[in-house]
Amino acid sequence: MSKVALITGASSGIGRATATRLAQAKYNLILLDVAEAPLKEVAQNLAKKFKIKVLSEALDVRDRARINTVIDSLPKPWQKIDVLVNCAGVALSRSPLHEGDPADWDIMIDINIKGMLYIFRAVVPLMIKQNSGHIINIGSITGKETYPAGSVYSITKHATIAMSNSMRMDLIPFGIKVTTINPGRVATKLSLVRYKGDKERAAGDYQGFEPLQPEDIAETIYFAVTRPKHVNIHDVVVTPAAQAGANYIFKRAP
Repeated sequence: MSKVALITGASSGIGRATATRLAQAKYNLILLDVAEAPLKEVAQNLAKKFKIKVLSEALDVRDRARINTVIDSLPKPWQKIDVLVNCAGVALSRSPLHEGDPADWDIMIDINIKGMLYIFRAVVPLMIKQNSGHIINIGSITGKETYPAGSVYSITKHATIAMSNSMRMDLIPFGIKVTTINPGRVATKLSLVRYKGDKERAAGDYQGFEPLQPEDIAETIYFAVTRPKHVNIHDVVVTPAAQAGANYIFKRAP
């Protein structure tokens, strides 16, 4: 059987672009996302276009029992997972920390930190058993430096980097690589979710410069997972050319 990649957050954005890039390379795919209808569409399109095998399961990464059920019930040929890409994530609000909504905090912590850990904990025993594997965790440039009104989102992305560093040390004896990809500003629906459906405000995040596209990050992921066995890409920051840091993007006047 061809190599297998499991991707969370696979129905849109970086997750969908990564699924497409790995499908081009003839990986068979296990696609997970909370959005069932678009996930099925992505799975069907990739299977048809690239002549690969695709399994898709609708699940919320906050649901640890559901995750365990899905992973434990994988058919035997699918249990050899070569690549795990943790793309599922969410950003909510741009409020100063002292004005933040604790309900938003809970959602970001539960998805961005606990959800990643739940997926990791379910999948990694399979990688340990086969003595190989590669885990890609999607962080953020905001995990390197905070920014005004970054609130708990930045905190969760700092945690992503810490989790990756811990995973890397713990899993080296088992031949498992761990890579963190930290994007700058990427044109995805993340801003629309952050601003809770305010399209005008979300569009403002991408005006005056050329943002990254999900395919740019997918290509970076593909590069990382195709290095020779003795090479591991630990941690990468990828930004638009106009971005110098989490706090600075050069924007031209309209």
